[in-house]
Amino acid sequence: MASNVLGTPLKSCCMDPVTGFYRNGKCDTGAEDHGLHLVCVRLTEEFLRFSKSRGNDLSTPVPQWGFSGLKEGDHWCLCATRWTEARDAGMAPKVVLEATHISMLEFATLEELQAHAE
Repeated sequence: MASNVLGTPLKSCCMDPVTGFYRNGKCDTGAEDHGLHLVCVRLTEEFLRFSKSRGNDLSTPVPQWGFSGLKEGDHWCLCATRWTEARDAGMAPKVVLEATHISMLEFATLEELQAHAE
């Protein structure tokens, strides 16, 4: 069983919309997850605009992939490098520590994540 950044069992991030690389609601990872979808966040309009400006449009629906698009307030398993990029730009969304995979500590310190905790 995977652990979160607090060292306890990884909790679900969101089932509606269903998130996670494996679409199981958790920010779980494995060898196939090249994007490292590790950090559970609560999305903001500001972050969604920032992500779109960086080439990752999370708000536009893509029906052929069964993706209805995300909106402010949704929880989502975000790629580790997108979160650190947003943090460095002052645009980081809030983090759900209990649902953020322990491997995120390779990209940010626990203190940095706690500073952005929901």
